[in-house]
Amino acid sequence: MEDKIVKIINEMAEYLNVAQMKKLQEVLLQTFSESEAQKEQISNEEYLKLFLDAKKIEGCSERTIQYYRVTVERLLQTVDTPLRKMTTEEIRRYLVEYQKINNCGKVTIDNVRRNISSFFSWLEEEDYILKSPMRRIHKIKTKQPVKETISDEAIERLRDNCKCARDLAMIDLLYSTGIRVGELVNLNISEIDFEARECVVFGKGDKERRVYFDAKAKLHLQDYLRSRTDANPALFVTLDAPFDRLKISGVEIRLRELGRELNLDKIHPHKFRRTMATRAIDKGMPIEQVQKILGHSQIGTTMQYAIVNQNNVKTSHQKFIA
Repeated sequence: MEDKIVKIINEMAEYLNVAQMKKLQEVLLQTFSESEAQKEQISNEEYLKLFLDAKKIEGCSERTIQYYRVTVERLLQTVDTPLRKMTTEEIRRYLVEYQKINNCGKVTIDNVRRNISSFFSWLEEEDYILKSPMRRIHKIKTKQPVKETISDEAIERLRDNCKCARDLAMIDLLYSTGIRVGELVNLNISEIDFEARECVVFGKGDKERRVYFDAKAKLHLQDYLRSRTDANPALFVTLDAPFDRLKISGVEIRLRELGRELNLDKIHPHKFRRTMATRAIDKGMPIEQVQKILGHSQIGTTMQYAIVNQNNVKTSHQKFIA
């Protein structure tokens, strides 16, 4: 803080006389000391509440906010130091101990590091601290395993194995739109535009976006809706009375059952999303458009979903470079 005061004094030296400079210095010292005193009175828990409130205003989902809360609370319970005096070494030691006690992998501990880093970066941006102690704790290097997609043959086998119109419509909608399972179960019949073959979904943080489905999905959705006898506004409902809106767990269980019947490995909703993104990029869709369809705020997230076929890379190299 003293460095900032000295910088201001030096900047104003050529514009003020000695008496004015002295008065300016007094005012700055008093103002900054009062500000520092006020910050010292704020507890660690109050800082966390301010941070979570800010994230809520930014549009973060309840799930994300809860993840931030649990992660930071655990840090504050373990490291008994005021936030404004917490050091890099203390946090680094905490992360090492956390990994040992919980026996967690690099991906998990990096998620913890990222959440804590977001918290301290916010404190720095809001001028509650001078410098985040997380600046010198860098991203933990992790292996990026090649995640599997569902083959064209497997998709057809899943379709053929569907014993009801609902499951067939569900598979086609997931496959052609790449929507999240949470977005799927929240869809209502009234939100489906069959003429334009599109619908509006609300993603993470209640962000609205438009997604599109193919002709096959359209026909199977219409067949399914014609077979319904209930008045539930939900697009997908349970097969038995009282025909409640289908839950995320219901979709996951049904897809897992369909996959096991065909001896297909790990069939789950997110795999359809990853498959759609990969196929789109393989067929030449610009990554920015795939990002838009998937509803990602960062393009790096989209790249993690998409596995670009190496043969396509070679073909593109021959076309554009060789």
